Amino acid sequence: MKNPLARTVILGGAAALVIGLLVLTVGLTRGEQYQGRVSLLAEPAEQVAGSAAQYGEVVSLALPALVELARSPSVLRAAAPGSGFSPEELGRQVSVELVPASGLARLSVRAPSAERAGATASALGEAMIDANLLAPAGRLRLLDSRPDVAAITPDVPLVAGLSLVAAVAAGLATAAIRRLTPGKLRGEAGSVRRSLAAAGIHRPVTVLRGDDPETADRLTVLGIAAGSPLRVVPVAPDCGEVAAKLAAALPAGDGTGTAVVAVTGRRYDELIAAAAVLPSGAVLVAVVLA
Repeated sequence: MKNPLARTVILGGAAALVIGLLVLTVGLTRGEQYQGRVSLLAEPAEQVAGSAAQYGEVVSLALPALVELARSPSVLRAAAPGSGFSPEELGRQVSVELVPASGLARLSVRAPSAERAGATASALGEAMIDANLLAPAGRLRLLDSRPDVAAITPDVPLVAGLSLVAAVAAGLATAAIRRLTPGKLRGEAGSVRRSLAAAGIHRPVTVLRGDDPETADRLTVLGIAAGSPLRVVPVAPDCGEVAAKLAAALPAGDGTGTAVVAVTGRRYDELIAAAAVLPSGAVLVAVVLA
């Protein structure tokens, strides 16, 4: 296809489609997860004779400890037998949410089936009630006798949204990469690198165009990275003028730098021949197409 814009659109669309489908497939094929939830309500207990404990103070001080109580070894060991989890595994599936100024705590448990999620949430709730954290001033009770169970994964709207975002990002990234690397130069760079590889040069070599106004600046940065002044070498008779202008635009060196920039025409056999006779220690770091 000769139209660069059309080719960019097609490649960007293909990248978007592949990445979008990949994210969608991974998201929708994840194992199902269910969440079982019970609510624990704090309420006053019958006062013990001679006890000075005040219900409000006890609840305000002790209720936040439910977060840690839900993951305590004694509670987890009590709830684990009917959950299908070990106590350690069960602790990673539990979360507690305190409702401010209400004396209410919501206990949630994740499990791979609705039955396990509901049964485990109920077992954990009963174990926390048996811990009698608020005694003697208060006690906990289940707000509802049956746990609330809901599927939490796969979340189809969320997965679809993520796949759409990933697809758009992949398409834009593909288009940006192609825009930053002109199509003609990509083809010429590939031909240069294949020719150098055939000559036994497999290290990365930068390929630039001689008519690009930014070539000298890029080579300057390349020379700084190489830690050596750049030697500009014309490898074809008709490249001498381009090579001289390029050398004049680069920081002055003493002519003994080991980093070599080859200026070549469209005959890569001349480039191969020049690369084969580089002095010992010299490294070809860039090829400029005149």
